[in-house]
Amino acid sequence: MTNKDIDHVMRLLEVHFQKVKTPIVDLIQAQTKDPFKVLVATILSARTKDETTSQAVNRLFAKIDNVDDLDNLSEKELHKLIFPVGFHNAKTKHLKALPKVLHEEFGGKVPSEIDDLLRLPGVGRKTANLVRAVAFSLPAICVDVHVHRICNRWGYIQTNSPLETEMALRKKLPQKHWLTINSYVVAFGQNLCTPRKPKCEICPIYKYCQRIGV
Repeated sequence: MTNKDIDHVMRLLEVHFQKVKTPIVDLIQAQTKDPFKVLVATILSARTKDETTSQAVNRLFAKIDNVDDLDNLSEKELHKLIFPVGFHNAKTKHLKALPKVLHEEFGGKVPSEIDDLLRLPGVGRKTANLVRAVAFSLPAICVDVHVHRICNRWGYIQTNSPLETEMALRKKLPQKHWLTINSYVVAFGQNLCTPRKPKCEICPIYKYCQRIGV
C-alpha cells in the first residue's frame, strides 16, 4: 500500500466506520466536547473492552462533572465506580492524583500539547495523542495495538513498536487523515481485520493490502 492508495483506503474505512459500533472514545466525543471527560474516558479505556469502559464511564460521570468533583470522591468510592476496567487499581490512583496536577501546573484545565499531556498521571503517548485529537481537534496520530498491527499488515509502513509506528506515520501519512486514522482503524480492527483469522474475504480494502503476516 502506498500514498497513492491511502486516500481511497481511508474513504472506504470511513464507510465501514459509519456502519459499525463506534469506539468508546468517539462516543464520548459525540456526547461532550469537554476535554476533562475525554481525558478521563481515554485513561479508563486503556487495555479495557469498550463495553466495560462505557459502563464505568457512565457510572463515574453520573457522579462527577468536572475535575473538582473528582477530587471530592474518596479513593474507595472512585475504585468502586470504575471497577472492573483494566488496571483499575493503578487507574484509581492516577485519577485521584489528576486534580492536584491539573490545578498546580495547568490552572485546572486539560492542556492540549502532547508534552504537557504526558505530564499528567496515567497518560502515555497513545492517550495524549487521542485526547489532543478528540478533545481539541488538533493534529495528532494516536497509535494503539490496532493501528500498529494493521498499518504493518497493509505494508504501508514497516515498524517494530507503536512509537516507531507513530513516528513513521507522522512522516508518511497525509495530515488530513491524522485525526481519523485511529477511529477508522480501531473499528476496522475490531470488526474485520482481527489479529487472528481476519475476514479478508469481505474486506473492503483487500486489493490494497499486502496481508503481511496473514
